[in-house]
Amino acid sequence: MLFDTDVLIWVFRGNAKAAKRVDSEAERSVSVVTYMELLQGARDRQEVKAIRSFLTDFGFQMVPLSENIGHRASIYIEEYALKAGMCMGDALVGATAVENGLRLCTANRKHYVAISDLDLKIFRP
Repeated sequence: MLFDTDVLIWVFRGNAKAAKRVDSEAERSVSVVTYMELLQGARDRQEVKAIRSFLTDFGFQMVPLSENIGHRASIYIEEYALKAGMCMGDALVGATAVENGLRLCTANRKHYVAISDLDLKIFRP
């Protein structure tokens, strides 16, 4: 399962349902884009350390970007940026899931619903 940034933010905010969703998966992954979004939202070095520790302690695999992910994401932007408002980060995360055959767990259905070949698991906080 590839976890979107929003689900992990719910975990950091103490949402028990989000923590249970993460804990229920034997294999946990995050896109390097999600990792960067989490770091970008950190308010200080302690939060950066907490993010790194959380991902390590819960055995998250970091999925790097690849040429194929970049290519697929650019197609998603061409297709969906104007008509569905897709942004670069969502295109890269969606492409990461599709290229790696991973289900994407997100609370932001509207960000990804346009991608027909994406296997979505919608999280409701």
